Amino acid sequence: MLLAIDVGNTQSVIGVYDGADLKHMWRIATNKNHTADELRMKLVPLLESEGIDAACLSGAVLASVVPQLTGGWQSALRKLTGAEAVVCTAAAAGEDLFPTAYSNPAEIGADRVADAVAARALYGQPVVVVDFGTATNIEVIDRDGVFVGGVIAPGVETSASALFSHANRLSAIELEDPHTAIGDNTAHAIQAGIVYGEVDRVDGLVGRIFAQLGYEAPVVATGGLAPRVAPLSRTITQVNPELTLEGLRRIYEARA
Repeated sequence: MLLAIDVGNTQSVIGVYDGADLKHMWRIATNKNHTADELRMKLVPLLESEGIDAACLSGAVLASVVPQLTGGWQSALRKLTGAEAVVCTAAAAGEDLFPTAYSNPAEIGADRVADAVAARALYGQPVVVVDFGTATNIEVIDRDGVFVGGVIAPGVETSASALFSHANRLSAIELEDPHTAIGDNTAHAIQAGIVYGEVDRVDGLVGRIFAQLGYEAPVVATGGLAPRVAPLSRTITQVNPELTLEGLRRIYEARA
């Protein structure tokens, strides 16, 4: 069995694969102060809750956009599996899985690499990925299968947190569809601004991407907030919450 871990700034996603089948997936809060031992002790109860013995793990693959946790996760996974984890980078994916025209491939985030690898494999080319996380990332694979770049913008919850922390009279509310563009109370007004604002920003950016490419493409949404935002979009055609983990699995299978 394979352990795949996507470490984000706000949440970390953990998956266990048996061959190509994702058997279990968990989302946990990211704590940038955790040590390798603490990370390992977070993993063990999750595995045990599903009756998985660490001895059954044949390897691990890791994507991390939190540099201060990368080494700790590598150490935790080494102790847990007895092997070095495959660490996701553009170089680790290689030109066969991740051809790119990016000016500096080394600076591409691991989550962006994994998303692009999975989207190209599952949905063909061209394809666009929108990953709703701490940042809202948009990845663009052209009709030749090349990752040509994308967009990085503040995420939904990041924007909301900034608003609530700087506006003393506004309090945090649930980020859900208000079903009205004209809020008749403060909560609905905030929801319209943040939720519809995110949807229209994504649709607008995707429209600009299509115009620059000269053709349209399937648009796949992933990330923790994708199920809330994607149904309101005019351009998103598919939601796949497992996309990043699937990309990690494919990179592991190609490189391990």
